[in-house]
Amino acid sequence: MKSTSVRRVTLSIALVSALAGVAACSSGSSGGSGKDDKAAQGTTHVSPIAALQSAEKSTDGADSARIESTTSLGTLMSMKSDGSMGWGGGLTGDMTITYTGGTMAEAMRKTGSTSMQARYLSDAYYAKMGQAFAEQTGGKHWIKYAYDDLAKLAGGSGAFLKDQMQNSSPNQSVKLLLASGDVKKVGDETVRGEKTTHYAGTVNVSDLAAKSSHLTASQLADLKKQFTQAGITTEDVDIWVNGKDLLVKAVSKGELSSGTMSSTTYYSDYGVKVAAVAPPASDTTDFKDLLKTQGLTPGSGDTSSGSSDTTS
Repeated sequence: MKSTSVRRVTLSIALVSALAGVAACSSGSSGGSGKDDKAAQGTTHVSPIAALQSAEKSTDGADSARIESTTSLGTLMSMKSDGSMGWGGGLTGDMTITYTGGTMAEAMRKTGSTSMQARYLSDAYYAKMGQAFAEQTGGKHWIKYAYDDLAKLAGGSGAFLKDQMQNSSPNQSVKLLLASGDVKKVGDETVRGEKTTHYAGTVNVSDLAAKSSHLTASQLADLKKQFTQAGITTEDVDIWVNGKDLLVKAVSKGELSSGTMSSTTYYSDYGVKVAAVAPPASDTTDFKDLLKTQGLTPGSGDTSSGSSDTTS
C-alpha cells in the first residue's frame, strides 16, 4: 500500500470507527420496526414526555450495555458492529466493526481486512488494522487516536466528534426527542421478544449538536456550515423503551448529499462489565505520528479537509 493510501485509510478509519461507537451508543437506524418486531396489545396512559424523562434517567444510570448495530452513510460505507460499551465515566468499551459495503469496505480490503476491533477509552480510542497495514508501520497493528488530536482534524465537526466520543450514552437519543419538541407515542410493540413502547420524532441536526454538546459558538457555526455542505438538515429518530424504562432499540434516518444515512441499534444486558484496556504500546502507532511522517499535523489544511492524494 502506498504511503498516501495509508494516510487516506487511517484518516477515514479514524472518523468512521469513531462514528461507529458514537452511533451505536447514542442512537439508532433507518426505517420502521424491523422484521422481528411485532405490535403488542395493551396501552399505557403515561404522557410521551413523562415516559421519555423516566427512560432518559434509567438508561443513563445503567452505565453499560451490550450493543448491536448496523449503520449506513450513503455511498461512503455500510457496517455492522457489536460489543459492550460503558458510559458511566465517559465512553469506554470494545467493539468489533465489520464493513459490509461502500468505499470504506474497499479501503479496508487494502489493509488486509474488512473488519476491525475498536477499543474506546476515556482519552483515546484504538483501531486494530490488518496485516497489510502492519507491514507499513514496522509490524504495529493498532492505531491510537487521541481525542485532542481528533478535535483538530475537521474544524467544528472534529470538536463535535471529540465531545461526543467523551460524552455519548444511549440516552442521547432519548434526550434528542425530548429536546425536539416533536415527539409522539407510536404504540406498544414487541422487540426481540420484549414488550416495549415505541416513540418517534424529528430533530434538527444543527440544533441537535447545540443541545447535545459542549461546543463554543464558533465551533457550532463551523459545524453547521459543514452539515449544510453535506446536505444534513433533519433526522428522524425512533426509540423503543421496555417496562424498566430502559432503551431496547433506537433507529435514526436522515439524508446526506451522498445518499441516505441510517442506523439501527439494539441494547441488552444492561450493567454488563466493561473493562477496555489500551493495547500494548509496542504494537501501537499514534495517528499523529503517522501524519508527521508525511509532513502533516492534525489541524493542517490537508487533514482538516480530509482530502487525500491518489498518487505516491
